[in-house]
Amino acid sequence: MTELTRRLVERIAALEDQLEAEFETRRQRFSYRVEQGRVVFERDILNQHKAVKQKLGSYLANARPMVVLTAPVIYAMIIPFVVLDLFLTVYQAICFPVYRIEKVRRGDYITYDRRHLSYLNGLEKLNCLYCAYGNGLLAYAVEIAGRTERRWCPIKHAKRMAGVHRHYPDFVDYGDAEGYQQQKKIIREATK
Repeated sequence: MTELTRRLVERIAALEDQLEAEFETRRQRFSYRVEQGRVVFERDILNQHKAVKQKLGSYLANARPMVVLTAPVIYAMIIPFVVLDLFLTVYQAICFPVYRIEKVRRGDYITYDRRHLSYLNGLEKLNCLYCAYGNGLLAYAVEIAGRTERRWCPIKHAKRMAGVHRHYPDFVDYGDAEGYQQQKKIIREATK
């Protein structure tokens, strides 16, 4: 990694920290805390949430017919998600120890905290559960694939890619044959 690349990566990390600090400031506005993994709101806020909750019947009555008709297509994605989750679990359990790749903690990527929001009706909570699982699972898969790529083929692509994983900046430049050979030696030494 060049000095400029390293500095840019550090700036991006600092901006991500700054963004998280801003999110934390905004969280404090809504008067909640996390106790033993459970989100707890102050009583007044909880009562406000319950007052604005849309009843399930009203929610369904206001749904456009095409939204209702496409819901089974959306929910059918649970099948490939579960299959992917199963394969990721098996893949990581078998391969990562062999290649001395640090395992990815699933819980760092998939969280179900929206169920504590009392302003959501049951269907909205189910939708949030589904989205949290799907998006968290895909982020988990990207991290597993990124660690795998870091181990086996840490070479940047010639073309710009949208949405690269966090390990990508450390990869060897495309076309740097000597750098790749050196990187292979470093990886092999680190994973003996």
